[in-house]
Amino acid sequence: MVWKSLIKGFADYMRLERSLSSNSIEAYTNDILKLHQFILLKELETHPTEVDYALLQEFILYINKLGLNDRSQARIISGIKAFYKFLLMEDLIKDSPAAMLEGPKLQRKIPDVLSIDEMQEVLHAIDMSKPHAQRNRAMLETLYACGLRVSELTGLKLTNFFHDQGYIKVIGKSDKERIIPIADEAIKHIQLYIQTERRHINIQKGYEDFMFLNRRGKGLTRVMIFTLVKQFVSDAGIKKVVSPHTFRHSFATHLVEGGADLRAVQEMLGHESITTTEIYTHLDKKFLKETIMLYHPSNITKSTI
Repeated sequence: MVWKSLIKGFADYMRLERSLSSNSIEAYTNDILKLHQFILLKELETHPTEVDYALLQEFILYINKLGLNDRSQARIISGIKAFYKFLLMEDLIKDSPAAMLEGPKLQRKIPDVLSIDEMQEVLHAIDMSKPHAQRNRAMLETLYACGLRVSELTGLKLTNFFHDQGYIKVIGKSDKERIIPIADEAIKHIQLYIQTERRHINIQKGYEDFMFLNRRGKGLTRVMIFTLVKQFVSDAGIKKVVSPHTFRHSFATHLVEGGADLRAVQEMLGHESITTTEIYTHLDKKFLKETIMLYHPSNITKSTI
């Protein structure tokens, strides 16, 4: 209740004293809600005035691990700074823990994130008149719709595709299974692939249950997925450095920026983080499905047509 009360006060301050637009106010308050969600993930009961610099740094590292791009991280940091400036003005704290807050120092370059429009351009850059086009469209739709790693895509099994329920089951790192809701658009293209291209392949022994196959009836390699993604990104005229993992980062970014709960995004990505424990791998499937169906751009676009 304390968080809710102070966030409401913060919103009123921005509306009445800073005359910010409703969209800006919503963005700022969502950023503080994400911080509160993170604190709950750590099973802490930290009062807003008790948050320190170290905890804020952990939060920034956490959203970086989710795959948010630099712009998104900078906006969240700005929101946190504004919130603690408000608490300072209200004499609720003596010093702002966010005063020296900076983005994390990345050890490796995070791939560019594609915007929603850019993602659609890549998907529609696939020439459906060419061989294997339906397979390629189904693969890229699945990468984006479910935020899969390349190994999870190449290892996806027909028996783990529950199209009637709208889920897939994947085997992630350390052989951990997770259930991921899948958007209707991806389901449609997978079914078209299964009903058309795939049934005409001479499937080799041992590959009968693999969903995506090459022309020789065997599984696809990571290199082939990388090659196809780069080809379609180039065909779409996008100059960013894009890999299959960019689809995963875009999936997470679009969900979080759309307002999705951090716990649901983390569960769907299968992330293991210093801020989470095994308990968060058992979230309710209905909750996960409602989250992705509500916030994933593929479903938002469809529902507004």
